[in-house]
Amino acid sequence: MNATLERKEIDDTAFARLEKEGRLLNPLLKAPTNKFGRVGFRGELALRFAPKLADEARPPELLCGQAMAIANVGEQHLPFFAGYLLSFEHLKDVAEVLGDTLSAGGKYFLFCNNIDLSKKYQVPYKGAMFYVLPIDESTVYNELLDLFYLEKNDLKKKDTAGKLDAVADAALKFDITFDTITYAEGLELMGPVRNPNENRPV
Repeated sequence: MNATLERKEIDDTAFARLEKEGRLLNPLLKAPTNKFGRVGFRGELALRFAPKLADEARPPELLCGQAMAIANVGEQHLPFFAGYLLSFEHLKDVAEVLGDTLSAGGKYFLFCNNIDLSKKYQVPYKGAMFYVLPIDESTVYNELLDLFYLEKNDLKKKDTAGKLDAVADAALKFDITFDTITYAEGLELMGPVRNPNENRPV
């Protein structure tokens, strides 16, 4: 019974199309949160699918990792989305995949591995404003806690949904501005793309 309820709630949110397209992968959470009328997602967002061979489903060619997002029942836009990208250039893929779920008033954070560690930007794209930030061997969750001045210990007792609620609520109030650059300028400024497998134990 619960699964049916959750399915209906997701179907009535901005997640519906993404779910139908099979883009909400490896979820730590894909369910109603502790806030009434809110559905949360933590996992990976598939940006580009590999061609299918016969009936074999292959892993996506491109992902936005460590994704966190909320959607409200009955609303067509995502108020909050955050995720990790190996390269700034994939902001375009995120914006195109999220498409009609983006809004001018939404809070969207992308942590990119190949932007200068001392810089933070705002990048308008597809009618939405993206906060583009560096990531220094940390996680999107930890980076957001730092950005929003949230105490990790205060959130420790909360469940996954509660932690997402706390981060999302802080994101919705976030109003600090950074230098605004265009997507094209970002492509000029970005550094080389790091091989994610280097320096990893085999």
